[in-house]
Amino acid sequence: MPRIPFAVDSELPLYLAPMAGVSESPFRRICRRFGADVVVTEFLSAEGIRRENQATISKLKFGADERPIGVQIFGADPVAMGDAAALVTDVFQPEFIDINFGCPVKKVVRRNGGSGCLRDLDLVQTVIRSVASRTHLPVTVKIRSGWSEEMRDPVTIALRCQDAGARALALHPRTRTQMYSGSARWEEIAAVVDALEIPVIGNGDIKTAEDAVRLQRQTGCAAVMIARGAFGQPWIFNQTKALLAGLPKPEAPSVKERFAIAMDHAGMVESYEADLEGAAIEFRKHLGWYVKGLRDSAELRKKLYAVNRFGEIDGIFADYLARHQDDLAADHSGAVEVADYQDVTAAA
Repeated sequence: MPRIPFAVDSELPLYLAPMAGVSESPFRRICRRFGADVVVTEFLSAEGIRRENQATISKLKFGADERPIGVQIFGADPVAMGDAAALVTDVFQPEFIDINFGCPVKKVVRRNGGSGCLRDLDLVQTVIRSVASRTHLPVTVKIRSGWSEEMRDPVTIALRCQDAGARALALHPRTRTQMYSGSARWEEIAAVVDALEIPVIGNGDIKTAEDAVRLQRQTGCAAVMIARGAFGQPWIFNQTKALLAGLPKPEAPSVKERFAIAMDHAGMVESYEADLEGAAIEFRKHLGWYVKGLRDSAELRKKLYAVNRFGEIDGIFADYLARHQDDLAADHSGAVEVADYQDVTAAA
């Protein structure tokens, strides 16, 4: 099996997928702490980078505890993509540059970026060559299976990427027109693995650690990329590692521990962002993911979705634990002491 083209400790690395508005530095750090081997920035506009747009450049910041990390860029202008790669390489020095040929979002595709490029494989190759010519770092790509069902041909797309100089390829086996509907066709990942000499990273429809293991065993991919499956459960990485090693799956954190993780994550965001009220409002989605599946979670989410300051979160969690202490004490996975929770969050 070909190896990922940069130094990584694991024989079978687990990636946190690049996700706009989610894969920001605090979440990347949380996922690294819980076993993610490789993280990638949310996708960033090549034009924004080359023009040194402050909002774009601020999203390129990362810490040593996030390495190995890739910076993902998107755009349809080969010159701009090359310029962006050069700036990222010189100033930020990540382990690799990743090109987004997979994003299905309309505002990106409208400018021929993301999966829009898949309508023109000559352009895909020109972009890859331009980026590779401007950096000494490995250049990797993330693709979908095609623009539409009529143009669905992941093996041809992947071979063209490899021929242009891509050193690794991640495949989300849906077309752009599918968006996130239907099922990811894992058999297409297996076909790409068989066709390519470079490492293939499998992605799509991973909601649990068991899903991640099944994807790897069914496809033979060299690495697994987890996206929405990490929402509210960053421990999915350690659980997957255990299963891949033939060990029992670690239990999910108790409710008390889950809340402490959420508070730790919130604290990282508070330290990272300049606009604290905007950041607190943006963080509501993470809070909703952390409490998904808990007793009376709809009521809890309603309160969390109304927060405007990070300081409001702790009281909501403590109130929930106080009101549900008897229920949680009877449930081994959620046994809590409110005082213990407050101690944990204070330490975090």
